[in-house]
Amino acid sequence: MRIGLIGNPNVGKSTIFNGLTGMRQHTGNWPGKTVAKATGYKVYNGVSYQFEDLPGTYSLLAHSKEEEVTRDFVYFEDYDGLIVVCDATALERNLNLVLQVLEITSKVVVCVNLLDEAKKKKIEINLKKLSSILGVPVIGVVARDKKGFDKLLEEVKNVSLKKDGYIKINYDKNIFKDIYKLERFIPKTVNSENVSLRYLAGDYNFINSFDFKYKTNLMRNLDAKYIKEEILSNLKNKGINTDDIEILMIESINEKCFDICKKTVKYNKKNYDKKERIIDKYLTNKITGIPIMLGLLFLILWITITLANIPSDFLYEKFFEFEDVLYNFLINTHFPVWFSDMLIHGVYRVLAWVVAVMLPPMAIFFPLFTLLEDFGILPRIAFNLDKSFEQCSSCGKQALTMMMGFGCNAVGVTGARIIDSPRERLIAIITNSFMPCNGRFPLLISLITMFLITDNSSGLMRAFVLLIFILIGVILTFIISKILSKTILKGIPSSFTLELPPYRKPQIGKVLVRSLLDRTLFVLKRAICISAPAGLVIWLFSNLSFNGLSLLQIFSDFLDPFGKFIGLDGVIIMAFLLGFPANEIVIPIMIMGYMSLGMITDMGDLNLLKNLFVSNGWTYVTAICVMLFSIFHFPCLTTIFTIKKETGKWKWAFISFIVPLIVGIVLCFFVKTLFGV
Repeated sequence: MRIGLIGNPNVGKSTIFNGLTGMRQHTGNWPGKTVAKATGYKVYNGVSYQFEDLPGTYSLLAHSKEEEVTRDFVYFEDYDGLIVVCDATALERNLNLVLQVLEITSKVVVCVNLLDEAKKKKIEINLKKLSSILGVPVIGVVARDKKGFDKLLEEVKNVSLKKDGYIKINYDKNIFKDIYKLERFIPKTVNSENVSLRYLAGDYNFINSFDFKYKTNLMRNLDAKYIKEEILSNLKNKGINTDDIEILMIESINEKCFDICKKTVKYNKKNYDKKERIIDKYLTNKITGIPIMLGLLFLILWITITLANIPSDFLYEKFFEFEDVLYNFLINTHFPVWFSDMLIHGVYRVLAWVVAVMLPPMAIFFPLFTLLEDFGILPRIAFNLDKSFEQCSSCGKQALTMMMGFGCNAVGVTGARIIDSPRERLIAIITNSFMPCNGRFPLLISLITMFLITDNSSGLMRAFVLLIFILIGVILTFIISKILSKTILKGIPSSFTLELPPYRKPQIGKVLVRSLLDRTLFVLKRAICISAPAGLVIWLFSNLSFNGLSLLQIFSDFLDPFGKFIGLDGVIIMAFLLGFPANEIVIPIMIMGYMSLGMITDMGDLNLLKNLFVSNGWTYVTAICVMLFSIFHFPCLTTIFTIKKETGKWKWAFISFIVPLIVGIVLCFFVKTLFGV
């Protein structure tokens, strides 16, 4: 039995999905889309359920990829029922989506979640009366505690057995009195009035999908087109344009929502949101909001920096102990020495390094980030930055993708799906690498410790200096977004609806599972797949020679004049080029280049590492240039492939590669020139 879960963002839909399916879930992409989907399974009273967790949406009048996926599922997919999840504390707003769904199918169970929060706010909902008005089952649940799930499953089974149908909203007949003329072109098995209105409103994305599903050929039917133009002409005489039709549809639905809630919901006049409003007074204030946001970012950086070293050192030690075991095994089984070196000192060592350096910061950062998300902080950060992005002709939702980029730029790129405008989505994708990911933190922190502050300085000071470099990235994000919006991606900023969800106590267990499994291990898997061949390439560069010089030395010498021109050197540039698959291995490649070694080597003592760098001409200016180039250079290979997948074109992957690289070169040259090095 196939069941879809649909609902507005922040209504607890995913919590219900997780509660119903447990850990029996599969994550993939919707066919033909880059939008992630989650499928879960459950057997209850002998009935097998397959649940589809649809992307959160406020309306079936879709404007983004996620909304299109939900709309197409409701209209065109074969399913046995739908669970429409509502927030008991905001039922009037959520009923808008419920009524839109009921226009398409009556195989619906309305699930009113967060009854516990509604009770705290003295909100009473007459679920039986609501069910009677809507004509479908209405079940109240508390998803956190799995209360009401059994009844929910029973009703889902019942609605799947009944004959399908739909309701009519009764749009203003004085306005749409000629709509019946279009209905003859539409199959009687669907709500012809709803489809006709969408056709009139010019929702051609939907109509194309409708034509494909029902073979109606509306887009090319000359008779339908003639009648459509006639109706639109009559509407124009009444002062109604094409763009107004969708607004009138929404207004009609909103009126019905208001009328339903007036009959079924009672509110206590006492202000039970007082605490939330006090917090919002400071978090969304234009004076205090930004400093608080920076304080939270500083705290996350400090915790990540302080705690990541211990597990990282442990993993490093264990991985390299196992390396000796593997190497000895290959030698003892008479594999050629060159093959053993290539496999162990090349492929395995790079893999071990990436996992040891990358996993601990991600395992700390992503849960902290997810806690902010669950608590309700992230939407407020987007609210604070919306004005700044609007001035750059971009979108406030870009702030959310920027923050995702701190964990991994590839995740930030996929997160850009939440931006409706294709133009603004591309701006967010191109500039996402300006946010240093976890893979770049080790290099930044090491250079800060060696050249910008004393070795015995606290983690707080290192986090503060790191925050300064991150703020440079934020400022450049604004500047480049503005330049892109005035050149290759011209356009005006679009408005967006941003719901500020209520503050909720995060569920620590689910946060850990979601952040570690869905984010950390997902990103780590991608990095490992790319790092393995990268290890082979690095080993070949350092071991294949010509005229007594390794390829690494030859290319480093070739790049040296340009490197010194911008405050770096050939070894540094070569390290970034070979570190293209994974930023974590840039410093080890530098060590390998300076020491003329044939393999990646660690130098755990920062004093020894600093002496090595200084003996090769480094100064604090060189360190600053390397840090700036680390933040502003081409994205890693994983991110580039993700950009190609998200945009569908190598053109945008190339632009995303070249834009930060140009910025990095210009900044390094400026710093080198300014300090006269």
